[in-house]
Amino acid sequence: MAMKLVIIDTGCANLASVQFALQRLGYAPVISADKQVIAEADKLLLPGVGTAAFAMRNLQARDLISLIVNASQPMLGICLGMQLLTRASNESGEVGVKNEWVETLGCVEATTQRLPDYELPLPHMGWNQLEIVREHALFEGIKSGAYVYFVHSYAVAVGDYTLASCVYGAPFSAVIARDNFYGMQFHPEKSGAVGAKLLRNFVENVK
Repeated sequence: MAMKLVIIDTGCANLASVQFALQRLGYAPVISADKQVIAEADKLLLPGVGTAAFAMRNLQARDLISLIVNASQPMLGICLGMQLLTRASNESGEVGVKNEWVETLGCVEATTQRLPDYELPLPHMGWNQLEIVREHALFEGIKSGAYVYFVHSYAVAVGDYTLASCVYGAPFSAVIARDNFYGMQFHPEKSGAVGAKLLRNFVENVK
Protein backbone atom coordinates (compact mmCIF):
# COMPACT_ATOMS: atom_id res chain seq x y z
CA MET A 1 0.00 0.00 0.00
CA ALA A 2 1.34 3.43 -0.96
CA MET A 3 2.35 5.69 1.90
CA LYS A 4 -0.13 8.48 2.56
CA LEU A 5 1.83 11.74 2.61
CA VAL A 6 -0.15 14.86 3.43
CA ILE A 7 1.14 18.43 3.17
CA ILE A 8 -0.91 20.47 5.62
CA ASP A 9 -2.44 23.46 3.86
CA THR A 10 -1.21 26.40 5.92
CA GLY A 11 -2.32 28.92 3.32
CA CYS A 12 1.33 29.84 2.77
CA ALA A 13 3.21 30.14 -0.48
CA ASN A 14 5.53 27.16 -0.89
CA LEU A 15 3.13 24.23 -0.66
CA ALA A 16 3.38 23.31 -4.33
CA SER A 17 7.19 23.36 -4.36
CA VAL A 18 7.26 20.83 -1.50
CA GLN A 19 4.68 18.73 -3.32
CA PHE A 20 6.73 18.78 -6.54
CA ALA A 21 9.92 17.85 -4.66
CA LEU A 22 8.22 14.78 -3.21
CA GLN A 23 6.70 13.88 -6.56
CA ARG A 24 10.17 13.93 -8.12
CA LEU A 25 11.14 11.29 -5.56
CA GLY A 26 8.28 9.06 -6.71
CA TYR A 27 5.77 9.83 -3.95
CA ALA A 28 2.20 11.06 -4.33
CA PRO A 29 1.64 13.69 -1.63
CA VAL A 30 -1.61 15.60 -1.34
CA ILE A 31 -2.11 19.15 -0.06
CA SER A 32 -5.06 19.30 2.30
CA ALA A 33 -6.72 21.17 5.13
CA ASP A 34 -9.30 18.38 5.53
CA LYS A 35 -9.08 17.06 9.08
CA GLN A 36 -9.95 13.50 8.14
CA VAL A 37 -7.33 13.40 5.38
CA ILE A 38 -4.71 14.77 7.77
CA ALA A 39 -5.68 12.35 10.55
CA GLU A 40 -5.37 9.35 8.20
CA ALA A 41 -1.92 10.30 6.87
CA ASP A 42 1.15 8.14 7.48
CA LYS A 43 3.46 11.17 7.43
CA LEU A 44 2.69 14.90 7.63
CA LEU A 45 4.56 17.94 6.33
CA LEU A 46 4.01 21.46 7.61
CA PRO A 47 5.57 24.00 5.23
CA GLY A 48 5.38 27.74 5.62
CA VAL A 49 6.53 31.07 4.22
CA GLY A 50 5.58 34.40 5.77
CA THR A 51 5.09 35.40 9.39
CA ALA A 52 4.24 33.25 12.38
CA ALA A 53 1.20 35.40 13.17
CA PHE A 54 -0.19 35.01 9.64
CA ALA A 55 0.32 31.25 9.60
CA MET A 56 -1.21 30.75 13.04
CA ARG A 57 -4.27 32.77 12.03
CA ASN A 58 -4.64 30.52 8.99
CA LEU A 59 -4.36 27.35 11.07
CA GLN A 60 -6.86 28.72 13.57
CA ALA A 61 -9.31 29.60 10.79
CA ARG A 62 -8.99 26.06 9.43
CA ASP A 63 -9.48 24.61 12.96
CA LEU A 64 -6.26 22.60 12.59
CA ILE A 65 -4.26 23.60 15.66
CA SER A 66 -5.50 20.86 18.01
CA LEU A 67 -5.16 18.23 15.29
CA ILE A 68 -1.54 19.20 14.61
CA VAL A 69 -0.55 19.41 18.26
CA ASN A 70 -2.06 16.01 19.01
CA ALA A 71 -0.80 14.27 15.86
CA SER A 72 0.90 10.93 16.46
CA GLN A 73 2.38 10.52 12.96
CA PRO A 74 5.85 11.83 12.13
CA MET A 75 5.50 15.49 11.12
CA LEU A 76 8.12 17.61 9.36
CA GLY A 77 7.96 21.39 9.70
CA ILE A 78 9.80 23.25 6.94
CA CYS A 79 11.18 26.80 7.35
CA LEU A 80 8.34 28.75 8.99
CA GLY A 81 6.69 25.39 9.61
CA MET A 82 9.61 24.42 11.84
CA GLN A 83 9.31 27.70 13.75
CA LEU A 84 5.60 27.09 14.27
CA LEU A 85 6.47 23.88 16.13
CA THR A 86 8.08 25.94 18.91
CA ARG A 87 5.99 27.45 21.72
CA ALA A 88 6.33 31.12 20.72
CA SER A 89 7.80 33.42 18.08
CA ASN A 90 8.56 37.12 18.26
CA GLU A 91 7.76 37.50 14.56
CA SER A 92 4.44 39.25 14.87
CA GLY A 93 4.44 40.57 11.34
CA GLU A 94 2.67 43.72 12.44
CA VAL A 95 3.92 46.94 10.86
CA GLY A 96 5.83 49.03 13.38
CA VAL A 97 5.66 46.31 16.05
CA LYS A 98 8.83 44.66 17.24
CA ASN A 99 9.37 41.74 19.60
CA GLU A 100 5.69 41.04 20.10
CA TRP A 101 5.41 37.37 21.00
CA VAL A 102 3.01 35.15 19.10
CA GLU A 103 1.93 31.87 20.66
CA THR A 104 2.74 29.02 18.31
CA LEU A 105 2.06 25.27 18.44
CA GLY A 106 4.26 24.33 21.38
CA CYS A 107 5.30 20.90 20.08
CA VAL A 108 8.96 21.67 20.84
CA GLU A 109 10.03 23.42 24.05
CA ALA A 110 11.84 26.30 22.36
CA THR A 111 11.20 29.80 21.06
CA THR A 112 11.80 31.49 17.72
CA GLN A 113 13.60 34.83 17.71
CA ARG A 114 15.07 37.21 15.19
CA LEU A 115 18.62 36.38 14.18
CA PRO A 116 21.07 38.57 16.12
CA ASP A 117 22.60 41.60 14.42
CA TYR A 118 26.15 40.72 13.41
CA GLU A 119 26.12 43.26 10.58
CA LEU A 120 25.15 40.48 8.21
CA PRO A 121 22.32 40.87 5.69
CA LEU A 122 18.87 39.70 6.73
CA PRO A 123 17.22 37.55 5.68
CA HIS A 124 19.90 34.89 5.82
CA MET A 125 19.52 33.82 2.20
CA GLY A 126 21.50 31.25 0.26
CA TRP A 127 23.56 28.14 0.77
CA ASN A 128 25.08 27.30 4.13
CA GLN A 129 26.52 24.23 5.79
CA LEU A 130 24.97 21.79 8.22
CA GLU A 131 26.79 20.63 11.32
CA ILE A 132 25.28 17.36 12.51
CA VAL A 133 24.99 17.51 16.30
CA ARG A 134 23.31 14.14 16.86
CA GLU A 135 23.22 11.13 14.57
CA HIS A 136 19.71 10.36 13.36
CA ALA A 137 17.92 8.38 10.67
CA LEU A 138 17.24 11.68 8.90
CA PHE A 139 20.94 12.00 8.11
CA GLU A 140 21.55 8.63 6.48
CA GLY A 141 23.97 9.31 3.62
CA ILE A 142 24.56 12.94 4.72
CA LYS A 143 27.61 14.29 6.51
CA SER A 144 28.45 17.50 8.34
CA GLY A 145 29.45 20.16 5.85
CA ALA A 146 26.60 19.40 3.45
CA TYR A 147 25.11 22.54 1.92
CA VAL A 148 21.41 23.40 2.10
CA TYR A 149 19.42 26.47 1.09
CA PHE A 150 18.11 28.97 3.66
CA VAL A 151 15.78 31.98 3.50
CA HIS A 152 14.93 33.29 6.98
CA SER A 153 15.33 36.15 9.44
CA TYR A 154 14.17 34.27 12.53
CA ALA A 155 15.67 31.16 14.07
CA VAL A 156 15.59 28.71 16.97
CA ALA A 157 18.56 28.65 19.34
CA VAL A 158 20.65 25.51 19.67
CA GLY A 159 19.29 23.32 22.48
CA ASP A 160 18.52 19.79 23.59
CA TYR A 161 16.16 19.35 20.62
CA THR A 162 18.82 20.28 18.02
CA LEU A 163 19.85 17.54 15.58
CA ALA A 164 21.89 19.80 13.30
CA SER A 165 23.04 23.39 13.52
CA CYS A 166 24.28 26.11 11.19
CA VAL A 167 26.20 29.34 11.72
CA TYR A 168 25.21 32.78 10.47
CA GLY A 169 26.97 35.17 12.78
CA ALA A 170 26.05 32.78 15.60
CA PRO A 171 24.92 29.14 15.69
CA PHE A 172 21.24 28.32 15.32
CA SER A 173 19.20 25.14 14.95
CA ALA A 174 18.99 23.87 11.37
CA VAL A 175 17.19 20.61 12.23
CA ILE A 176 15.21 19.93 15.40
CA ALA A 177 13.24 17.00 16.78
CA ARG A 178 11.02 16.15 19.72
CA ASP A 179 9.06 12.90 19.78
CA ASN A 180 7.30 12.66 16.41
CA PHE A 181 7.86 16.33 15.51
CA TYR A 182 10.75 17.31 13.25
CA GLY A 183 11.79 20.62 11.77
CA MET A 184 14.16 21.89 9.08
CA GLN A 185 14.91 25.62 9.06
CA PHE A 186 16.16 25.46 5.47
CA HIS A 187 14.20 24.52 2.35
CA PRO A 188 14.92 20.87 1.49
CA GLU A 189 12.84 21.27 -1.66
CA LYS A 190 15.36 23.88 -2.87
CA SER A 191 18.49 22.15 -1.57
CA GLY A 192 19.39 19.92 -4.50
CA ALA A 193 20.51 16.34 -3.93
CA VAL A 194 21.05 16.88 -0.19
CA GLY A 195 17.54 18.20 0.28
CA ALA A 196 16.09 15.38 -1.78
CA LYS A 197 17.95 12.85 0.36
CA LEU A 198 16.68 14.47 3.55
CA LEU A 199 13.09 14.32 2.31
CA ARG A 200 13.51 10.68 1.29
CA ASN A 201 15.04 9.88 4.67
CA PHE A 202 12.06 11.47 6.42
CA VAL A 203 9.62 9.44 4.37
CA GLU A 204 11.50 6.13 4.42
CA ASN A 205 13.57 6.11 7.63
CA VAL A 206 11.70 8.09 10.29
CA LYS A 207 9.31 5.92 12.28
